[in-house]
Amino acid sequence: MFGGLARPKERAQYGAIYRDGPKCGKLRVALMHKEAMTATNMKELPLPPHFEASNAERWEYRPDQQALFDAAQQWRREHDIQPAAAAPRNVHLLIVDMQKDFCFPEGTLYVGGRSGRGAIEDSARLASFIYRNLENLTDITTTMDTHFAYQIFFASFWLGSGDIPLSPYRTVTAEDIKSGEARPNPDLAWWLAGGDYDWLLKQAQFYCEELEREGKYTLYLWPPHCVLGSEGHSLVGVIHEARLFFSFARGSQSWVELKGDHPLTEHYSVFRPEVTRQFDGSPLAEGNQELVNDLLSADALIIAGEASSHCVKNSVDDLLGEIEARDPSLASKVYLLTDCMSAVTVPDGKGGFLADFTPEAEAALARYAEAGMHLVRSTEPMESWPGLGTEANETD
Repeated sequence: MFGGLARPKERAQYGAIYRDGPKCGKLRVALMHKEAMTATNMKELPLPPHFEASNAERWEYRPDQQALFDAAQQWRREHDIQPAAAAPRNVHLLIVDMQKDFCFPEGTLYVGGRSGRGAIEDSARLASFIYRNLENLTDITTTMDTHFAYQIFFASFWLGSGDIPLSPYRTVTAEDIKSGEARPNPDLAWWLAGGDYDWLLKQAQFYCEELEREGKYTLYLWPPHCVLGSEGHSLVGVIHEARLFFSFARGSQSWVELKGDHPLTEHYSVFRPEVTRQFDGSPLAEGNQELVNDLLSADALIIAGEASSHCVKNSVDDLLGEIEARDPSLASKVYLLTDCMSAVTVPDGKGGFLADFTPEAEAALARYAEAGMHLVRSTEPMESWPGLGTEANETD
């Protein structure tokens, strides 16, 4: 019943065309990339006239999409930009959850990092990176945290003692549910459990037990954020502008992967929900294996987004687990843009932090590097990155 928004409909609907089309099938394009792996310098382009980095600070900024298409066609002619299908290698950029609620102080869950300007500066740097490397990228996929009014990780889902709604920024444990200190709102059972409140209560307790059993964390309640249809759900204006400009200039689809719509599980990772089964062992939600396969089929995978301590970290953790199960050497094709992601911090209003997840993010990055992934910066020419320069091309 749920999870229908977890992957783009058009990618599944037209999958047969991509696989079987005689001229534009994805398999054929992948073979073209492999055959074209010759000694080719990676070229950086200038920033286009429409781009203003200061727009990364503007919640209300949005591009004129038709004007952007026209500008991209002119830019393509002016710089002799070739279509992505003709590129010498398949370089896929994955942008994780760069949405307004995470990337602006006006947002519900702003990722400011220690500087307080983390996500704002990340957006400006990432947009600039896309423009400069317009000819070095072949695909951009953007993920979007996508929620509704009632989610198991929203305070709106829960009641406390005296049937008073719980507040956000607190945990709910399995013991809280057993003791009656917290319980799902019975009003939700009619649409969520066919009216069976006992089922809903058992599932909520089982969910918390599963989180605690795996040793990840206890269930944490957030305020409503990235609610589908809200302004906060939208992509940051400069990121949406850059990805569309890339698509219009290179003939590459503007892929989007939605995650987090299932009301009974968290979905920090791009690739799978936190809990995948119900208390009776039947399926609850599934992972996005199609996306994993698509990304790992690239010659190089670049990852950026928010937050390095949460959704990016969980996503890379899952991706690394998949890589280690398949072939650990695949880690060498992954590049993490460390200056285009920030950690969650909670300022205390006195110059310090009530919570600071920067150490967790830094430890995760060190672990990824140890596994063979590359830590790079957006300001470094891609040609200087390990495995992507002219020397690497000549040895392919």
